[in-house]
Amino acid sequence: MTEHFAEQAFLPLKIAILTVSDSRGEDRDTSGHFLRERAEAAGHAVVAKEIVPDDRYRLRAIVSRWIADPQVNVILSTGGTGVTGRDSTPEAVVPLFDKDIEGFGELFRQLSFAEIGASTIQSRAVAGLANGTFVFCLPGSTGACRTAWESILQPQLDIRTRPCNFAQLIPRLREH
Repeated sequence: MTEHFAEQAFLPLKIAILTVSDSRGEDRDTSGHFLRERAEAAGHAVVAKEIVPDDRYRLRAIVSRWIADPQVNVILSTGGTGVTGRDSTPEAVVPLFDKDIEGFGELFRQLSFAEIGASTIQSRAVAGLANGTFVFCLPGSTGACRTAWESILQPQLDIRTRPCNFAQLIPRLREH
């Protein structure tokens, strides 16, 4: 699929990255590092990056702080979207959404199906809008983050992507 780019200047976004894991420290955070590298390579600014254990209240506190910060346009979380007992990212984050972006999870699982087959059904990737901030919750694997970034996030966070993109909506998100 070819993206169509308009004659418009690139708009760098301010992105916060959160890795949700009970076992990964900064040295083993391959998914968080991948997202940071790709965001920066695309021209965006990573304004915050943290790692938090699979604890819905600590996770919710960090995401709440970032959605309250007008300097954060986008939050990318990785991890905690599976179905095991400690996986609680959707439960922590979805209550914060003002609007769900249902198509993100649907499209992610469709793309992922081509790569990992029916195992994609175990992914609870979700996205929404909270206080004018886009929030995308991705699985913890680097491969899943690559799929989401390359096929969905990179084009949708680039204001030049046509016919439409999330970046062009940012100036109007906090209007009431």
